[in-house]
Amino acid sequence: MTVRVRGIYATALTRLLREADHEVVQASEPIQNRFDGEFADERAAVTVATTDDQQGVGVMGDTDIAKGVIDRLTEIGRDTLHWDDPTPEGAVYAGTVTETLGSGAVVDLGDGEGFLPYSSSDERVETGDTLRVQVVEASAPWTNGRPVLETTVAVRGSLLSLVRGETASTPGTGGPAMLDLIAAEPRDGWGVSWESASEDASFDALAEALDAANDRAAVIDDALAGADAPEDCAPTRYDEGLSTAWLWFGRESRFALDEARREVTATMSGHHRVKAGDRAASAAVDYVEALCDDIAADGETDFPFAVTARQFGPQVGGSLSLGHGKPDGRLITLGNGEVQSVDDDGTVTIEREMSPGGTYDALGVPKEAGDIAETKVKEGRWWYPTVYRDSDGEKKGTYVNVCTPVEVFPDTARYVDLHVDVVKHADGTVERVDDDELDAAVERGHISEPLAERARSVAAAVKSALE
Repeated sequence: MTVRVRGIYATALTRLLREADHEVVQASEPIQNRFDGEFADERAAVTVATTDDQQGVGVMGDTDIAKGVIDRLTEIGRDTLHWDDPTPEGAVYAGTVTETLGSGAVVDLGDGEGFLPYSSSDERVETGDTLRVQVVEASAPWTNGRPVLETTVAVRGSLLSLVRGETASTPGTGGPAMLDLIAAEPRDGWGVSWESASEDASFDALAEALDAANDRAAVIDDALAGADAPEDCAPTRYDEGLSTAWLWFGRESRFALDEARREVTATMSGHHRVKAGDRAASAAVDYVEALCDDIAADGETDFPFAVTARQFGPQVGGSLSLGHGKPDGRLITLGNGEVQSVDDDGTVTIEREMSPGGTYDALGVPKEAGDIAETKVKEGRWWYPTVYRDSDGEKKGTYVNVCTPVEVFPDTARYVDLHVDVVKHADGTVERVDDDELDAAVERGHISEPLAERARSVAAAVKSALE
């Protein structure tokens, strides 16, 4: 039940996971200072790490324990969505090189594509080559990135790693002498590489970590023993890898995390919302909270949208894109619009000039040269309207998108589309559309029933208001 937590959500997640009887280990110094009691430096069965864009977290590790962690984190809010990774971290594949780029090659894994940096392969890589690769860095679905691969097969951990085909112990912290101290040996055919965190770990913790790594190495050896060569079976997966899942936190979830963090330390309203929106804001948030230990102690202070927007954006005359998340984990970035106004209540108006060709979804009217789309997004609202006008300013129709609560970051308004929408035609007719797509998303497990019910309720209210 051991979990390692890193990133901007660490304090809140540490509290929530400890309450759920998970043992948080290898805690950072700030986390140790905020919680009573010591944190062990032993092996973590699961790692929870904030994604690079700070919109959510990745959960990687032992399957049974990872499931409990994922279940607990999914309960944070109804706009917390999660997806299992089709190319999990640590999985071993026979892959086929489909394209060579400037710094590496694109490899078809069967379950998806991966990226192999040339520096991570001992041999020259050409299009059409087949080779054995391992996923060393998985990629969140909404980033549209490819998982990073290496041709070296290893069991990688925060305390130590085992490298297949190496000698008994590779140079690094501890070296060969460490094996004598912990009275343990790596599996035959694997070498130990000591990670920097091993310096603070006890000998018992290191021995336990080596035992777990040996068990994982044995699974990989079994998967590769007698397996077909890559040229005979690519693309295919040899080994399943670690349980790997991604959780995207929506606005409600971020404020729920604020509440959890507030139980531990001073936390301003919108702490995680601000930090997720702009890295430069993190230092400002930390500074304010350090000065005001009692800030937002009761959680009743409103999120300071006006101040945040004035400091970091968006600003009139700038650009704002729509980060249109899909319930299956994809992210589609709709065209940038010019910001026309930014109101203190969190409403931002943008305009986009539309390209001609095709028709507007559900409205059924043609896209023509000179058409303008005016979109109004409001922080925290479960819907937003877009009004389409022709070159003469005549209204061609209104499309209201129903979604998870909008977050207006400095350069992107983010949300997850919930399929069901409402349109108002130029003749005043109001129509609710795509309920079937919402029902199908619930059946596929992409949207929970409580979230779907909220979407239906919002759509009904919007339709009534437009009629």
